Amino acid sequence: MKPLIVLVFGIVANSLFAQTAKIVGKITDQDNEPIFGASVIYRQDVTIGANTDENGNYLLEVPLGKALLIFRYTGMTTDTISVELAAGDLKRVDFQMDPIHTKIEGVEIKVGKFDRPLEEQTVSLEIIRPELIENKNTRSIESALDQTPGLNILDGEPQIRGGSGFTFGVGSKVAVIVDDMPMLSGDAGRPEWGFIPVENIHQIEVIKGASSVLSGSSALSGAIHIRTAYPKSEPLTKVNLYSGFYSEPNIEGARWWKQAPLISGANVLHSRIAGNWDIVLGANVNYDHGYMGAPVQDSLVEAFSPDTLSKFTEKQMTSKRARVNFNIRHRSRKLRGLNYGINGNFMISESPLVFAWLNDSSGLYQGYPGAVFLQEQFIFNVDPFINFITATEGKHHLRTRILHADNKMTANQSNRATTLYADYMFQKTIASLRGVDFIAGITGKHTDSYANMYVGSGSPNNRLLNLSAYTQLEKKVMNVLNLSVGGRLEYFQLNDSITALKPIFRAGASLKILQETYFRASYGQGYRFPTITERFIRTGVGNFGVFANPELKPESSWNAEVGIKQGIKLGGIYGYLDIAGFWQEYKNTIEYLFGFWGTSFTQLSDGFGFKFLNTGKSRVLGIDLSFSGKANLGKKADMVFLLGYNYILPQTLTPEYVYAVDTMLTQKEYSYNSTSLDPSGRILKYRFLHNVKADVEVTLFKKLAIGGSAKYFSKIINMDGVIQEFEDATQGPFIQTIRYIDYFKEHQHGVWIFDARISYNINEKHKLAVISANLLNKSYSLRPLKIEQPRTIMLQYTFKLDKNS
Repeated sequence: MKPLIVLVFGIVANSLFAQTAKIVGKITDQDNEPIFGASVIYRQDVTIGANTDENGNYLLEVPLGKALLIFRYTGMTTDTISVELAAGDLKRVDFQMDPIHTKIEGVEIKVGKFDRPLEEQTVSLEIIRPELIENKNTRSIESALDQTPGLNILDGEPQIRGGSGFTFGVGSKVAVIVDDMPMLSGDAGRPEWGFIPVENIHQIEVIKGASSVLSGSSALSGAIHIRTAYPKSEPLTKVNLYSGFYSEPNIEGARWWKQAPLISGANVLHSRIAGNWDIVLGANVNYDHGYMGAPVQDSLVEAFSPDTLSKFTEKQMTSKRARVNFNIRHRSRKLRGLNYGINGNFMISESPLVFAWLNDSSGLYQGYPGAVFLQEQFIFNVDPFINFITATEGKHHLRTRILHADNKMTANQSNRATTLYADYMFQKTIASLRGVDFIAGITGKHTDSYANMYVGSGSPNNRLLNLSAYTQLEKKVMNVLNLSVGGRLEYFQLNDSITALKPIFRAGASLKILQETYFRASYGQGYRFPTITERFIRTGVGNFGVFANPELKPESSWNAEVGIKQGIKLGGIYGYLDIAGFWQEYKNTIEYLFGFWGTSFTQLSDGFGFKFLNTGKSRVLGIDLSFSGKANLGKKADMVFLLGYNYILPQTLTPEYVYAVDTMLTQKEYSYNSTSLDPSGRILKYRFLHNVKADVEVTLFKKLAIGGSAKYFSKIINMDGVIQEFEDATQGPFIQTIRYIDYFKEHQHGVWIFDARISYNINEKHKLAVISANLLNKSYSLRPLKIEQPRTIMLQYTFKLDKNS
């Protein structure tokens, strides 16, 4: 009996203690460098998994038998392998991961918070390559963004699919996000383009359509996600030097400068891994003589009312900028999956802000008296963060920010604001729900602003609080269908008295129909609370004023679209053709409109001017096409390209809605019909119905690269009719005449703008390039009273030193 008991005990013990086996191994990239933080997941039970350490090593204990192992890492191709395991096995499985490349485009395409491939996205999304940013000698990121199909940057203001008109950059309806942190000024909601480190861009994702669920308030018509790069296994040092000049305008008598109109600057980047530390250091200096000159006042006007606000010299009209930034991350040795660090960015700059030209002939390239301000800016952000990433318990991200901007400006326009921001996000794949990917988070943002021009609230001190909670779920079904649904709850409080609470939702699906054919459909909502500037600004610009509107309401939107992405292989051409149809509607649309809002005529600016107003409902229908990829032109030649066409039909849905009444004169009622220069088609103001973007670059012998880009903007159909009234009101002998209508009528046609570049790689370390923007030197205007820059010609030298050099 005793031997039998011993035998039974042995069998039981063996079954209890020998039902698992161990797998060890190392995960590397294509250069055999270890990958830290890669996931190894047991496919049969995704709660079982491990992460690699700083040397790429992992240890995983799994049940016996056939084991399917998933190898996953952001930016790398996810792959699955099969391993057969017996009791007591200690099997070594090393694995090399490849970077994610589409078979067609040859560029990295993992995007979004779930790191989905581009073709699985349920929304329209464009990717901007970092090579394009460098090759176009991008001194400020918006010049590269402006090459994106469906996105236009008008005088610094981003517009996606005609979702907004023109508001001098205030209250952006497009969210600008850098490394998941918002980059809009806290008081005005204006992008700080020059503040973004162009020397260290990893990838830019442009989301088209309402995107407020995951991108936050202000993503009314889309979002721009800019991702900077962390160091690779080998140190990288890169220096970019550039110098050039503006060409003389092609308008007779328009040249105003006496000094050389030079542009020069430098970008510097160094990144390295030092033990468990990731370190990135960057810097930029930029000098720009500028192409807009100081105002000049008519002699009679000068005698009657001298300009004491904008008598600036040529030297004062130059722009200067210096910026330094750092990203520091530490990967914990004691607690696997934990990393933390701090990012920072500091910039000082001097620049003129020109709101209107002198006149529409020889004064196109000079400012209007009183409509030019000089700005000295000091801006910085400091961003502490913590990430904790596990294979089974999910990913935790805590990001915080202190953003401070101090803008000292002439004519009592100075302002400063401090924004505190924090976001906690949790992400996990839920095994009990059959692999549903789950994201949830909470966000807090508080802005403290001081500006004398915001006294429309009754005080120069104003505060804005925004709290929100968000969630999204995604599920991939049978490797062909990707489903997503999400929601967000927004709360706003302005100055302890004005509050708003708003829930918003989104849903989408992407279906793989054939091997390279993907169909998608989505619906998303957007919501934007007015900025401090929009509600409370009270100031003057030139001969007109800017008036407060404390009763301004939040605006909201929804966007529905269907699209298809088709892979194409035609000879040596490989690319993706993307076609989308979209329908966007906006409620309580906020526009910056001209009218008679004052209470007296003591000064002209007391009566005439601009105000932010809710103008009712509007709709934008359209078609978005893009074709991107590469072509093999021979053994020693290849080409990359990005082509796009965007058609929109932007119309008001409430043409007779009276949104304001003239507080002076005749008590005139303001509506779309009564304020539009051409209301016949109900076309929204300051929109381009047709927009074409193209960029092509050919590389020969891996040495010589020749590239060019083209942009087409169709004519503006409609604008504010009261601009004509204001022009008429400044025709007197003692008032500076401002002119625009003649120019508008004479240029009622589309405009093509071409850029060109050529570069030569001397060797792996050194590259020279010549770049020209506005190659044909056209004089053209994209928004009222502002001329675009003439031709620029730049010489660029790049020094790059890394392990391959």
